[in-house]
Parts: sequence; structure tokens; C-alpha cells
Amino acid sequence: MRVVLTRVSAASVHVDGALVGAIGRGFLLLSGFAPGDREETVLRMAEKIRKLRIFADKEGKTNLSIDSVGGNVLSISQFTLYGDLSGGNRPSFFKAMEPREAERLYHFFNDALRTYFPDLQEGQFGADMSVSSLNDGPFTLILDSDEILGGKG
Repeated sequence: MRVVLTRVSAASVHVDGALVGAIGRGFLLLSGFAPGDREETVLRMAEKIRKLRIFADKEGKTNLSIDSVGGNVLSISQFTLYGDLSGGNRPSFFKAMEPREAERLYHFFNDALRTYFPDLQEGQFGADMSVSSLNDGPFTLILDSDEILGGKG
């Protein structure tokens, strides 16, 4: 599982011109899944995201969690995080999980995050989405379950 996490002042997602999700201060998450990812992987990544301390405290140090600042999350599915360019200039996506299982894990991930962030907002799996964000910092992290969790969970 891979997540590109951006600390934002605001973020939103539209599908077919209609607003489907929006947040103020918090995290914009772009999440992709690979074969071998499972529910345990997703639960551990959700917990890791909840515990990240990347908001500034009174001294300006990145020491506060999203809970500490009353932030929220906008979660977007993004299979292209597993795009492979090793064979040329057109990406292949053979490293991405097949769509049906990826959609199940995406919803499972959002449900896990919703236990921490009841007002979690999300995109629409498989849709052509327009995502906007006002990046804060900018502060962007790439979380890869193989690196963070030492394998698939």
C-alpha cells in the first residue's frame, strides 16, 4: 500500500462537476494498493497516519498530530501510485491491485480512518476526479507499507 499524504489548509474533490468531498485543515491522502496488501496492512497504515506529528506546535516544531489541531482527512483512490515506467515512457500498472479488490480495500481503509475522523471525506473509486488542494508548508510524505511496516503488514 502506498499513500501520498499532503498537509493541507483545504482540499476538495469533484466528480462530473459536482462536489463530493471537501475539508479544511488536515490531510489529503492519495492511496493505492498492490497485490498482497490485506486488511491488516490497511489498519496499520491508518493508525500510522493518525499518529503522525507533522503540525507545528507553539514553538513552530512539527510536533502535533492531526487530532491535536482538529484536522480532517480527504481520501482519494489513486492506482497510478503503482505506475511502472521501467519499460518506456508509457506507464504500465501491472504492480497495482486488481480493481475489485482495490476498491474493497479502499473502502476498508476509509472505514478504518473514519473511526479516528468521523467526518472523513472521500472521492469516488474509479471515477475521473478533479482534486484541488491548498498545500500547507508544503509538507508531503510518501508512506509505503513495505518500508513503514516491514512488508505487507
